[in-house]
Amino acid sequence: MSETLDVIAVAPHPDDLEITCGATLAKLVKQGYRVGIIDLTSGEPTPRGSEEIRIREAEAARKILGVQVRVNLGLPNRVLMDSPEGRFALGAELRRFQPKVLLTVAGRTPAASPDHHQGHLLAEASRFYSQLTKWDDRFAGTSAYRVPHLVYAPFPFDAEQRIWHSTFVIDVSDTFEQKLAAIRCYESQFDPARFEMVKHFISGQAAADGARCGFKYGERFALPHPIGASDLVELVGGSTDLASVKPGQGHLPMG
Repeated sequence: MSETLDVIAVAPHPDDLEITCGATLAKLVKQGYRVGIIDLTSGEPTPRGSEEIRIREAEAARKILGVQVRVNLGLPNRVLMDSPEGRFALGAELRRFQPKVLLTVAGRTPAASPDHHQGHLLAEASRFYSQLTKWDDRFAGTSAYRVPHLVYAPFPFDAEQRIWHSTFVIDVSDTFEQKLAAIRCYESQFDPARFEMVKHFISGQAAADGARCGFKYGERFALPHPIGASDLVELVGGSTDLASVKPGQGHLPMG
């Protein structure tokens, strides 16, 4: 089977992607796309886990989401930086898998790990680095490749109020329970009481994001550029006939 993937999602720690966009990753797999997750670090050390435990938890979550590939780059947790070495390591994976879409978490989380912001910067820079020629020796001998599309999965607790060029919401009503089940795999990080708190927050956020578009649950994404289209009706209505859609049914915003 070819190693080529349709989507690669990148985040600093195992569980970051499950929390931010796990339901969308599961939905992409159900839609027939080949999806990969790249964890930049193991997430360790933490007060609750170990390298071995986190590897097992990440693999269990991968299976629940149905994601075909999961790679851990082994970069240093807690002191993760957007460095040339990190760019070469992630860039080599982008060259190897040649995804159509690079999805990365985005935002500054001063009440949580600074790795989140550094991972965001590292993913952006690695996308640029992966296309550079005459440098193949720094990318494990792989050939230059440009990822066509970059998508952000914003942290809902970002310290900044960002004005993105464009945002959109994916209807994840049919895969939201998979997302919760994948998060539950990280028992070392989320004991029952902590999981219930996380579940409450994530469910509320997904319900709020989804409701804006008439979905039960939604996950919000952003782009570094405006959304372009040649057909206004198709853009705002998706594949649905607008004449047959009532507000609140999906595809049309409520309010």
